[in-house]
Amino acid sequence: MSTPALEIRGLTVGYGDVAVLRELDLRVEAGQLVALIGANGAGKTTLLRTISGLLKPSAGSIALNGRPVQGLRPHEVVAAGFVQSPEGKQLFGSMSIRENLLVGAHNPRARAVREQTLKEVFELFPILQERQQLPASTLSGGQQQMVAVGRALMAKPSLLALDEPSLGLAPIMVDRVFESIRRIRALGVTVLVIEQNVFKVLQMADHGYVLENGRISLAGSGAALLADAHLRSTYLGM
Repeated sequence: MSTPALEIRGLTVGYGDVAVLRELDLRVEAGQLVALIGANGAGKTTLLRTISGLLKPSAGSIALNGRPVQGLRPHEVVAAGFVQSPEGKQLFGSMSIRENLLVGAHNPRARAVREQTLKEVFELFPILQERQQLPASTLSGGQQQMVAVGRALMAKPSLLALDEPSLGLAPIMVDRVFESIRRIRALGVTVLVIEQNVFKVLQMADHGYVLENGRISLAGSGAALLADAHLRSTYLGM
């Protein structure tokens, strides 16, 4: 069996005495697009923050491409290949689009090839190349999301985590963001997506997990989860 891009075993994480994630197991194979579904407060962002090294687990293990990363500092986790585009974009509004993108290429491996990666990001999002000298604050919400995703790609991830990439976007921009995710996956980047648009993300996912009350309650292919009665009732209103 090949080494997974991400393997989590028995992960328990909390804030003080309150456990948010409990004995969680999750596996992402290299090259897959994996969806993580769950209501607000289920622990999805806590999971990303823990993988990233911002939170320390009280139990369990996290491995990227077979390498243990729990206990590493955030910049070391990025250097190991795990990069996330956070919810809310978190851009530097007064800086240009180009400058925001280059911020992502801060680790030595990414910095060495940043001009080539920048070219690839501009091919993925042509509007960013056209407006690269403008302040990021001048962009629409959808365009700002493109910058956030592009910035994460500048770090040369082996696994890209997207936290609510379609949140607050107009329907036409939602479609464009999902199309960009398909194209990123086609480039060979493994993708983990946290997304409230359950139907769209599971349509494109190789595999999915449902997180409820800090535990994985359902797992399976995107198609299998879309056919699951509990998921359809709880998350699709069907």
